[in-house]
Amino acid sequence: MRHSVDRILTTHVGSLPRPHDLLDVLKARFDGEAVDEAAYDAKVADAVDRMVAQQVEAGIDIVADGEMSKPGHAIYIEERLSGYEQRPGHDMGYYAAEKEAFPEYYADYFARAHLGGAIAPAHPVCCVGPITYIGQAALEKDLANLRASCERHGVEEAFMPCAAVTGVGFNEYYPSHEAYMYAVADALSVEYNAIIDAGFLLQVDDPFLPHVYMDKSLDETARIAKANLYVEAVNHSIKGIAPEKIRYHTCYGINQGPRIYEPDLPMMVNEVLKVNAGAYSFEAGNPRHEHEYHLWESVKLPDGKHILPGVVTHATSVVEHPDYIAERIIRFADRVGRENVIASTDCGFSSQAIYKTEVENRVVWAKLKALAEGARIASEKLWK
Repeated sequence: MRHSVDRILTTHVGSLPRPHDLLDVLKARFDGEAVDEAAYDAKVADAVDRMVAQQVEAGIDIVADGEMSKPGHAIYIEERLSGYEQRPGHDMGYYAAEKEAFPEYYADYFARAHLGGAIAPAHPVCCVGPITYIGQAALEKDLANLRASCERHGVEEAFMPCAAVTGVGFNEYYPSHEAYMYAVADALSVEYNAIIDAGFLLQVDDPFLPHVYMDKSLDETARIAKANLYVEAVNHSIKGIAPEKIRYHTCYGINQGPRIYEPDLPMMVNEVLKVNAGAYSFEAGNPRHEHEYHLWESVKLPDGKHILPGVVTHATSVVEHPDYIAERIIRFADRVGRENVIASTDCGFSSQAIYKTEVENRVVWAKLKALAEGARIASEKLWK
């Protein structure tokens, strides 16, 4: 994993708005319509190439494929693991406190945006049989597309985001929740190791750990026990992979909303830092969490680790001023060391495949260009 040796490097969290011509084919495919698979594969490859080219043009150093082939950052995993069936209407309990506090807002929000606007329904899945990994062919296409685009555009380093073990359905087959989590971890490790073997960084996407701290049904003892189980399962899934090849991303799962019941990073930082990753990605660019950079005045970043703070947010269409982005970067650099900071975004800009993203396509690219310019300004001040 590269780090900021002589300037602040830039990256993002992974998902980017899919081109509408790709969404048309994706939607037809997920609706069960007959789709020419060769034409579909070519459309995905072209979209990945366009995404990589635009990231390079915007000034992003560490790029991704934008999750072009995936219907959603977590629901794609249904296609890659056996042993599941969909359970429409099952309530996973996410955002319960938020929805109780602002029922009208979230009823509207989830219906028209977020999961409600996705091209593929995000029905919860239930484990009803042994879990095995069956996604080798789809994964190899993703890896080949990213590899070809990186070579074509001279990219030095790229990452591929994947769902964490904590976000894969619920269990009716294994004898305990712990046994289920470890079975998922074993299956997902196939995907994780293939990404590493292909020469990319692995990003483990875990918006589900923060949900443990939002679950009002848990007392403090139960909350800590569940969070530690989540961390142990994540570490089991990445066992044998060098930490410096892994980025661990946490976020809160809601883009635009009041978001007052989200945990602060200080509440869960001890568990986050137990994950055997080389870099930690977290929200820091929105008004709910921007102040949390002070955390690093009392918490020491372990030696050899890096942080990827969000200095540009996905939760508003305002394009941050590069000077302010630079200030945000410098706050972290002053506290953990400039070489340990890689400037990033709060979360992905299209965690679901959706026609109308909450931040419009051109605004997304304006934000990423501002991110790169802010990193340039910060670098001039940090490396005088």
